[in-house]
Amino acid sequence: MSLKNVNTVLAAAGALFILYIGVSYVLTPETSAPTFGLPDWPSGDGGGFLILKGIRDIGSGLVLGVLLVTGQRRALGWVLLTMAVIPFGDMANVLAHHGSVAAAFGIHGLTSALVAVTGLLMLRETGKAGRPA
Repeated sequence: MSLKNVNTVLAAAGALFILYIGVSYVLTPETSAPTFGLPDWPSGDGGGFLILKGIRDIGSGLVLGVLLVTGQRRALGWVLLTMAVIPFGDMANVLAHHGSVAAAFGIHGLTSALVAVTGLLMLRETGKAGRPA
């Protein structure tokens, strides 16, 4: 399998996964939220912040999908690299608020690493374009 095919599968899977997470937070935040890793969740009107997380994730997935579908592979690589900050920030947030260490590293940290590696692979693929063989 070529690097381009691997990158396409990784980017598409990432876009679909984050879209799924976002839709889950928008439609059923009460069942999605406990898997995030924080020890306490907002109650009352504070639950609206869970919807914000879902909308953020949906927007992220749509950006990745648009760049992938339009063939903007180099831009997709850079966007993936910058978007790796989001799950890294989620990991730091969970750790800072004494949440689940397993969720912080196993969900958010691993996601950040996978997104960053996918971005680097995409940049490696597109960096070869235009260079003589």
